[in-house]
Amino acid sequence: MDLSFSTILGAAAPVFVLLGMGFGLRRIHVLTEEADASLLKLVIRVFYPCLFLDYIIGNPALKGGSNLIAAPSIGFITTAGGFVVAFLVARLIGLKRGKGLRTFSFCNGIYNYGFIPIPVVLALFGDRETLGVLLVHNVGVEVALWSVGITLLAGQFEAKALKKIINPPLIALIVALSINFTGLDGSVPEWVANPVSLLGACTIPIGIMLAGASVADLLTSQGLIEMPKIGLGSIGVRLGLLPVLFILLAAFLPKISMELRQVIIIQAAMPAGIMPIVLSRHYGGDASVAVRVVIATTLASVVTMPLWIQLGLRVVLN
Repeated sequence: MDLSFSTILGAAAPVFVLLGMGFGLRRIHVLTEEADASLLKLVIRVFYPCLFLDYIIGNPALKGGSNLIAAPSIGFITTAGGFVVAFLVARLIGLKRGKGLRTFSFCNGIYNYGFIPIPVVLALFGDRETLGVLLVHNVGVEVALWSVGITLLAGQFEAKALKKIINPPLIALIVALSINFTGLDGSVPEWVANPVSLLGACTIPIGIMLAGASVADLLTSQGLIEMPKIGLGSIGVRLGLLPVLFILLAAFLPKISMELRQVIIIQAAMPAGIMPIVLSRHYGGDASVAVRVVIATTLASVVTMPLWIQLGLRVVLN
């Protein structure tokens, strides 16, 4: 595998192009806020489940074996661990309860685990095995988000939040794995498989452009200057400390597949996810802190993402 900086940058560049397109389309009012809700529902309820079906059915890396247990377990551990590390950093930079501590910890613990890493994985590795492992890994992230994460953000256990774990992508995962286990993966007719593949391919461009539009909204409503320690602290923990810990995990954790090691490296380089902004507003967090975390880490990741991916892959593959 070519691990040169130009190759890694070339794999990540389409992500930032699509983010920029979403940003620009929002600014010229082509991608309007009124369209966001319906497009997001389409992505989550149709396109994303189709992506699961397309890349998990018949995937040799997911037909039994350790990936089915290790991948979601590591997704959960890295996310829950990220909450802890971010909480400690938040205390170090002087954040307190009621003053952004919980929101900072929550938002920095949730990396962008879906729309951004998917095209990077496809560009770098070009195989369905690694992307399939990524999708299964993300189930563990979702469980950590709706259990540990929401408890941290709300300051109390929220039983209703656990219902969010049961969602269309998870149902698609269960269906796909059931097809694999029953040996029917080789019997899916093309007239079913082809439309599913086409719909799944829509996930990436539409999802990333929606994220870019959200960044445009955030930059309009909030800045970074008023609370610089939030932005700088976020870059330090999300794009500095946590990538080091992720790379060490990928390099030294025994008995995990190479596909899973590659997934950990890609996730190590990700900025904070955008969805926690909405969750912060809903569960009593500080939305202004969440906005600054997302803006700072997303903008900084243009530089840091290729560097961390290059370093991580060199460590793991050498």
